[in-house]
Amino acid sequence: MAANAPRIGWIGAGRMGLPMAELLLKAGHDVTIWNRTAGKVEPLKAYGAKVAKRAADLAGLDVVFSIVSTGKDLEEVYFGPAGVSSAKGQLPATFVDCSTIGVEESAAVRERLTAAGAQYIAAPVSGNASVIRARKLSSVASGPADAFRRVEPLIRTYAPGGVSYVGEGELARVCKIAHNVMLGVMIENLIEITLLTNKMGVPRHAFLEFLNGSVMGSMFTRYKSPALVNLDWATTFTSELLRKDLDLGLELGREREVPMPVTAAAREMLQSHIGAARLRADADKVLGADFAALAETMARAAGMQLESENKSVPTGLE
Repeated sequence: MAANAPRIGWIGAGRMGLPMAELLLKAGHDVTIWNRTAGKVEPLKAYGAKVAKRAADLAGLDVVFSIVSTGKDLEEVYFGPAGVSSAKGQLPATFVDCSTIGVEESAAVRERLTAAGAQYIAAPVSGNASVIRARKLSSVASGPADAFRRVEPLIRTYAPGGVSYVGEGELARVCKIAHNVMLGVMIENLIEITLLTNKMGVPRHAFLEFLNGSVMGSMFTRYKSPALVNLDWATTFTSELLRKDLDLGLELGREREVPMPVTAAAREMLQSHIGAARLRADADKVLGADFAALAETMARAAGMQLESENKSVPTGLE
């Protein structure tokens, strides 16, 4: 590690944060990590991670990265009673947030950090833990150009799939919300056409093999295919988090008078899935499952009972 290498603070060791921080550590960076559930940080100690007892303990570092679930969570870890800014003394020069939050929420964070003398880069990411392990994660960033140039090499360490700088302010938030709106629309349509062909006699694995090899195939359709074939709902992103992002997109559409009827329809189907899950005895398990489990709700609406096809299906991430 170079003598002038930045000292990095990292907030969030969940499904995304842990493997992202791991890549920084493996690249030889000095990383101190804080997570609300301290035990989740333990695997990173093997790679040289230091562990902070409070988010406030990161205040003396050069740059702090964060990846949390909501705007309220981000406000808490930055400005709460034990947040980074609660420590006396100088704040980190730069904050980089990788979460998916609302534009107004992000703008409020930027205003407070700027007033305190720190720079703020919004840098949400595209992918999941499998994508991170395959070194295909990508990121979109916005904020002061000089601050972005300083942290870009660090972002590229965990997002070698590409880092797109889109300008000042919260433009990266707009891009990520649009990205997740497409995610919601795509998963519903992918399920619809898979169920249609399946009900007419085509095995799901066969249809998806055709689709993934066609011009319509994508990294997303490929890495979701094993789940739809074998009903493996291991969590990458929950339905409730996806609903939050669809709501953020619809709110932006209303504000800017952009009609989004397809998004609205996808949101209502997702709400039906969430509502049905809450009536089940195992509601917590269902709601904690991957958003692709929407397939089972949509199958029931089609009069179908899905069963695993028990097929080995490539993810496209190998």
